[in-house]
Amino acid sequence: MTRRLISTTGMKRAAVKRRVLFILALFLVTGAVSYPNPVNWLIDKANGVFSSNVSHIDRPFVLGLDLQGGTRLEYQADLSNIDEGDRSNAMDGVRDVIERRVNTIGVSEPLVQTARTGDEWRVTVELAGIRDINEAINLIGETPILEFKEENPDATPELTEEERAKMDEENAEVLKNAEAALDRALANPAEFEQIVNETNEFEAVKETNGDIGFIKDKPEYFGLFEKVKREAAGTVHPELVYVEPFYIVSKIEEAKDAGVEMKANHILVSYSGAAQSGSTSTKEEALLEIEELRKQATPQNFIELAKKHSDEEGAIVTGGDLGWFGKGVMVEKFEEAAFALAKGEISQPIETQYGWHIIYKEDELPLNDVRVRATFFRSTLESDIKQADAWKNTALTGKYLKRSNLDFDPNTGQSQVNLQFDGEGADLFAEITGRNVGKPVAIFLDGLPISIPTVNQKIIGGQAVISGQFSIEEAKLLAQRLNAGALPVPIELIFQQSVGPTLGKASVDASLVAALYGLLLVALLMLILYRLPGLVAILALGLYIAVSMAIYKLIPVTLTLSGIAGFILSIGIAVDANVLVFERLKEELAAGKTLRGGLEEAFKRAWTSIRDGNVTTLIVCAVLYGFTSSVIKGFALTLGVGVLLSMFSAVVATRTILRFISGFEWIQNSRWLFPGSREHESTRAQEH
Repeated sequence: MTRRLISTTGMKRAAVKRRVLFILALFLVTGAVSYPNPVNWLIDKANGVFSSNVSHIDRPFVLGLDLQGGTRLEYQADLSNIDEGDRSNAMDGVRDVIERRVNTIGVSEPLVQTARTGDEWRVTVELAGIRDINEAINLIGETPILEFKEENPDATPELTEEERAKMDEENAEVLKNAEAALDRALANPAEFEQIVNETNEFEAVKETNGDIGFIKDKPEYFGLFEKVKREAAGTVHPELVYVEPFYIVSKIEEAKDAGVEMKANHILVSYSGAAQSGSTSTKEEALLEIEELRKQATPQNFIELAKKHSDEEGAIVTGGDLGWFGKGVMVEKFEEAAFALAKGEISQPIETQYGWHIIYKEDELPLNDVRVRATFFRSTLESDIKQADAWKNTALTGKYLKRSNLDFDPNTGQSQVNLQFDGEGADLFAEITGRNVGKPVAIFLDGLPISIPTVNQKIIGGQAVISGQFSIEEAKLLAQRLNAGALPVPIELIFQQSVGPTLGKASVDASLVAALYGLLLVALLMLILYRLPGLVAILALGLYIAVSMAIYKLIPVTLTLSGIAGFILSIGIAVDANVLVFERLKEELAAGKTLRGGLEEAFKRAWTSIRDGNVTTLIVCAVLYGFTSSVIKGFALTLGVGVLLSMFSAVVATRTILRFISGFEWIQNSRWLFPGSREHESTRAQEH
C-alpha cells in the first residue's frame, strides 16, 4: 500500500510541519537547560575536535531553605510608638531594610515576609545557605543609627580632677579584670565559654554567650579582626585587644578560607582631567613619566621613588603604602593588575580614573575569615561622664539619608564616606550648618562619635562627608551599612531555627522517587486507555516537564519541598486536560466521524472545560500566593506555572502532533490505534 500525506483539516500541512519543528526545537532547547549533562558532553567533544572554548550550560536550580539548608528567624516588631494607620507602612520599611542588608552580602534568594496576627506584627526571614544562626542574627540585628548633633552651650566638656581620677581608677580595675580573664583563658581554653558567661559586659552579645560570628566584614570589629585573622581555630588570642570602649579577650571558634590578601605600594602619576587631580600634565605626558619611573623602579628603591614622584596626597610620608587589602576593595583595574603580580614584582603602567600607576607587590598571604567568641570588659570614657551634656540632638538622622558611597579626600587621599540626603534632609542639614558656622557638628553612628568636622559655611545641596582614620575597607563597609539603613521600628527575635541540608536531600530524593512512580503509572494508564493519543500525551508531557524545569532555572524559581509538591500535582493537571480531549474524541469517533474531523471537534468541544477548570485553579493559586506564608507560596507558584504550561502542552503540543500524525494515510487505515473507533464502517470520508 502506498503511504501518502493527506491535508489536515483547518490548517495547511506546511503550517502543521512548522509547528511540529517548533515544538521539537523547544523540547531540545529546554531539555538542554533542564538536564545539560548530555549537551555538555557534546560541547567537550566539540571543543576537543575544533580547539574551541564553548562554555558549558550551567544554570543550577535555586533551592529553598528546606532543601538547601539555612536559617529561619522570626521577629516580633514593637509598634507601640507608631500610629495604627502607619503600622503597615512601617512594617514594609522593616522588610525593605532587612532585604537590603542580606542582599549586600549576597545571600542566595533571601525571603523576608511580614504578617499580622491579631495585634502583633511579625517578620519572618529565611536565609538559604546560611547555617550559622549567630551570623544571621548579627546580620539582621545590626541597626546603624546615624545622628547629627550640635554642641550644647551649657555643657562642661572638661572633666574635673575628681572625675578624671575616678575614671582612671575604674579603668585600672577593668584592665586588671580583663588581664585576669585572659590569663585564665590561656591556661585552660576549654573553659572559655564559662569565662565569657561569668565576665562579659557587652549586652548585645549575651544571648549568644559572646559568639560574634564571622567578623571579616563587620566594621565594628575591624580592629579585632586585624589582630586575630592569622590565628588557628581553637586558639585563644594571647593579647588583650582594645576596641573602644572594650578590652576584648577572644578565642577563634572557626576559621574559613576567604581568599588572599596582599601588601603593596604604588606610585601615581596623575594628569589633567583625572579624578581628584590638580595636575596640568596631559595624559600622554603622564604616561611617559610613569614609564620612566617603571624603568628606574626596583623593590629596593620603590618607596623612595614614591615619596619623591607620586602624586598621591601623603605619599611623601607613606611612600605609597596601601597596607594589607583583599579583593573587592580597590578599583577593579588596579586590583586585577595587583593580584596578578608575583610577590616582589613591579607592574607595568596601569590606568585608572585617578591616573597612571605602577604597583609593587610586597607580600601576599592566605586570608581567613574567623568566627570569634569573646568576652568584653567595658572601660569608662570621658563621653560616658559628659556625653549627655556635651552634645544635643538635632532633627537630622539616617532616616533622611538617600545614599552613601566610598570616596577619597582630594587633599590627603584619606578614605571617607560621602552622604547624600533627600530633599527634607537637605533642608535640615542646611539649617543645622547655617546656625553652626565656625562650630563643630558631630556625626554619631550607633551612639558613638565617628567624625566631628567644623562647619566653615552653610552647606546646601544635602551633601556631607564622614572623615576619620578609616582604611579603605572600613569606609567601604561603613557606606554599605548606611545604605542598608536603620530599622524603622525595634524588632525582637522570638524564634530561630537552623535547617541542615541532609533533610533537604532526603526530601528531594523521596520527591523524585514519588514523581517517577507517578509518571510511570500515568504513562501506563494513558497507553492502555487511549492507545496512540495516549503515547502522544506522554510525549507532550515530556515537553511540559522540560519547559517547566527550564523556567524554574531561568527565572529563577526558588524550589521548596512544597513547590516540588505543586509541580508534581501540576503533572496530573497536565494529563487531565488530555483526558478531557481524548474522552471527547472517543465519543466523536464512536459517532462515525473521520479521524481528523473527530480530533478537531474533540479539541474544540473540550476546550471550554479545560479553560474553566484551569482558570479556577489559577485563581486559587493567586489567592494562596498573595495571602499565605512562604511554604504555601512555593506550592502556589509552581502549581500556577504548571497550570499555564499544561494548557500549552495539552492544547497546542498534543493537538499539533495529532494533526501531523493524522495526515498520514496509513494512520487513517489503522483506526484501532484510536479509542472509540467504529472499525466495521465500510467507508471513510476524506478531507482535503
